[in-house]
Amino acid sequence: MPIFSTVLLALALGVATPPPTVVHLDRAAGQEPENIALEPDGSADVTFAYTGQVARVGRDGGVRILAQVPVPPDGDVPNNHSKIFLGGIVRAPDGTLFFTVSTGTAGGTGIYRVRPGGAPVRVATLPPGGFLNGLAADWASGRLYVADSAAPVIWSVPVRGGAPSEWATGDALTPVGGFGANGLKVHGGAVWVSNIGAGTLIRIPVGRGGASGTPRVVARDLGPVDDFAFAGRTVLAAINQENTVVRVDAQGRATVVLTAADGLDNPTSVAVRGRTVYVTSGAYFAGGDPNLLIAPLPD
Repeated sequence: MPIFSTVLLALALGVATPPPTVVHLDRAAGQEPENIALEPDGSADVTFAYTGQVARVGRDGGVRILAQVPVPPDGDVPNNHSKIFLGGIVRAPDGTLFFTVSTGTAGGTGIYRVRPGGAPVRVATLPPGGFLNGLAADWASGRLYVADSAAPVIWSVPVRGGAPSEWATGDALTPVGGFGANGLKVHGGAVWVSNIGAGTLIRIPVGRGGASGTPRVVARDLGPVDDFAFAGRTVLAAINQENTVVRVDAQGRATVVLTAADGLDNPTSVAVRGRTVYVTSGAYFAGGDPNLLIAPLPD
């Protein structure tokens, strides 16, 4: 039976909660997943951080490369000095994928689009000094939002492409230890962002005409919080170097729900589909086991 099916079938039948399924990826091939977008069939589109590749992890665990962004020989990404870094990814209703690319060069940094069966095209240019990380979309308003981990700013870009604008700034977004805004989601009339250096989760209201409201910290002391996803009224957040996923309630209290014992190895992103949670692990620091974990949504 395909690896995804064991979890989904058990949930459908209402049997005892199965253990997480871990899809192991190939570190030697650069398969270190940074962010995730889900396909309707349950397969996962992921960015590989340092290869310039976007890939699809299928229901059978197979990996298919969907896009390759050229790695510039003179690339020098701020903060980590890699030649390229692929961050957030979102999927449009028609299957088009958008993802962020940082190279430290004016010729490569920005938002890219890849249509099904097509080649990647840069649709927005952003400053080469940025470390573009989380990406979120508001399809109704036709806006993309981008978190810059190297600067206290959230960028806004039209989905159709074009010039970016500084949508939100402020002390809550300020990098701490070199890294700031990381994960990004649009939810409940607001843009939500994690600050990995500060260990906080921030809510920024979307006001009249799409203007940003005042950023407000809604959860503190989370540790190195990377990407996150909403599950009902709570948030599931990847705490990268601590190898945990925590549930953050409406009062900002965090409870650990997944750990390294479940297969986490520097978890980088979270997605939720129905009663199933998907977590990517980049295995950046220990050099261990990059993977995609699929588990029943914790109660």
